[in-house]
Amino acid sequence: MAHVAALAGSLRDESYTRKSLEHALGGVKAAGGTGELLDLREFDLPPMDADRDAQGDSERLTARVRHADAVLLGTPMYHGSYSGVLKNAIDYCGFDEFEGKTVGLLAVSGGAFPITALEHLRSVCRALDAWVLPHQAAVPRAHAQFEGDRLADEGLAERVHVLGERVVNYAAIEPDPATFESAENVGAED
Repeated sequence: MAHVAALAGSLRDESYTRKSLEHALGGVKAAGGTGELLDLREFDLPPMDADRDAQGDSERLTARVRHADAVLLGTPMYHGSYSGVLKNAIDYCGFDEFEGKTVGLLAVSGGAFPITALEHLRSVCRALDAWVLPHQAAVPRAHAQFEGDRLADEGLAERVHVLGERVVNYAAIEPDPATFESAENVGAED
């Protein structure tokens, strides 16, 4: 049974990102997996300082991501990209947490489709040698998509639910053979 860690890259109390990830975790459960929401409001994560091994709750966060079989990343779109909160959390992680791991992407926005946020997250995950699902979920005009905690649009609700299912279905995908590029991408070293 696959276990999925879902990182919510929003600090808002009534976060549509968190609500959307909860819906995706319903898809995880429907596919026979288990999941946990890693609400970044509950972690003390100061801005990442590469000169320090661990800060705040970084070891607690990285251990939970590392031990997951797959990851869901959820973010609001800020200025055409993903949130600084999620970026900081990912910066604490690295190849130990993401290499060869299946990752599903979800982004929400107050306006039109948050495609650039999804593209930016896809690039970061690929740089960490993660296997990013082709299926992704975008929740545009999020304020109008919810009735309470429920996604009102059936098509959108299905897309988010399927994201959770797919991350479980592909959690055990065989990694691709190593490439020259993957051996060269060793992270931030001096």
